Amino acid sequence: MLLGFAADGSPDWLRDAGLLIEDGQVREIGDGPALARAHADAAALGGRGFVAIPGLINAHHHVGLTPFQLGSPDHPLELWFASRLGLRDVDMRLDTLYSAFEMIASGVTTVQHLHSRVPGGLDAVLATAERVIGAYGEIGMRASYSFALRDQNRLVYEADEAFLARIPPELRPGLAAYFARFAQPLSDQIEVFRELRRRYADNGRIAIQIAPSNLHWLSDAALASAAEIAAETGAPMHMHLLETPYQKAYALKRTGGSALAHIHRFGLTGPHLTLGHGVWMSEEDMEICAHTGTRICHNCSSNLRLKSGTAPVNRFRAHGIPVALGIDEAGINDDRDMLQEMRLALRLHRQPGIDSSQPSAADVLRMATEHGAGTTPFGNYIGQLRPGSAADIVLLDWDRLVYPYQDPDLALQDVLVYRAQRECVDTVVVGGEVIYTKGTFTRIDRAETLAEIHRRLKVTPTSEELDRRRLAAQLLPHVRAFYDGYIDGLL
Repeated sequence: MLLGFAADGSPDWLRDAGLLIEDGQVREIGDGPALARAHADAAALGGRGFVAIPGLINAHHHVGLTPFQLGSPDHPLELWFASRLGLRDVDMRLDTLYSAFEMIASGVTTVQHLHSRVPGGLDAVLATAERVIGAYGEIGMRASYSFALRDQNRLVYEADEAFLARIPPELRPGLAAYFARFAQPLSDQIEVFRELRRRYADNGRIAIQIAPSNLHWLSDAALASAAEIAAETGAPMHMHLLETPYQKAYALKRTGGSALAHIHRFGLTGPHLTLGHGVWMSEEDMEICAHTGTRICHNCSSNLRLKSGTAPVNRFRAHGIPVALGIDEAGINDDRDMLQEMRLALRLHRQPGIDSSQPSAADVLRMATEHGAGTTPFGNYIGQLRPGSAADIVLLDWDRLVYPYQDPDLALQDVLVYRAQRECVDTVVVGGEVIYTKGTFTRIDRAETLAEIHRRLKVTPTSEELDRRRLAAQLLPHVRAFYDGYIDGLL
């Protein structure tokens, strides 16, 4: 059993151990057979041949059906924004359940859901948020939800009006209408946070946090507002930053310096802030993170798929920055397999050279548990198995994992990260409740849900969907032209 990690990052394993779970929490840890005898009337899970670990945490997630499934290839990020205008419409409950199935089956018990955009006014945004949150409640998953704050530059890294003036007149009405669908006042976006936080204040599995979206999407007034509500409420924040070289160039053009240095001036940095991506951070940026305790979420697959670059994870670790792990829109196989994401992160950052820096399997496992927990409002209540912590547990069928043979002298965490696949996940427990066991979800019929998605999407796209698809195709060359030469001489 993996209890968690020591201060030096070493894993804390107990052999032949058991947990006593009461009221959704870990109450006692001890010898497994002895606990079973002392509590003979308690239901038993696991036993010999199983390994228990804390539930994994996907610390950066957006959607269910992937953009690729819905029609957008993996363009570089800035072009991808335009391509995604043409995606099909999907019911948000079904969409959320789709990715929840994939996450849970790979051992994820908590997700950081970053809701990027919703058309309509305040009531429409709240209703859509309830569909997402309600889906997590249905399946039994723990979730930290946020609706991203965003008040400018909805397609490219300049004002909407300026970009409209760049494109042919015949395209302007369609794009202007698209912008208008998502132009919620900043005050309404803040009210979404406040209202959802009020509604879910007493829900043990759902928490609400703040998500200032990214520097290019936020005016200075919006940055100041995010800092104010964070100081007022104590809610943690998750912010995309420096994902691509174009975002680094934008910060230079806007501020004359670093994106991180700019948000630091607003008091946004600190242990309450997690930065998504951080691929193009400088050493000075990392020093700010280390000094303030700011966290980073590494999104390995996404960075590769969208040509964003390779995050300097070894430099983050050298600076002592807590690094979490997120799957973002989708993993390298266009799914949400956290076990595979852990392996990818382990392998990608093995720098050449015998004595060069590299993350260990224990480092990656800690990213997916303890450090992921630190990015959420749940904090150290999750991501570990200690008395008083949440009983969020993954039981791995170790006999299956090591079959037909695995040398027993290798460290457990190495074998787990190197070899565990979804079929080794036997049981997933959230708050003491079994929500998945032996390939079956206990609350939701997966086959029925997927069949409903299939029924809804196999029909011919609506006229509105076809109009958006045409608009996306027509805009793509103009978006490409906007970025032609954008980074020249700046990086």
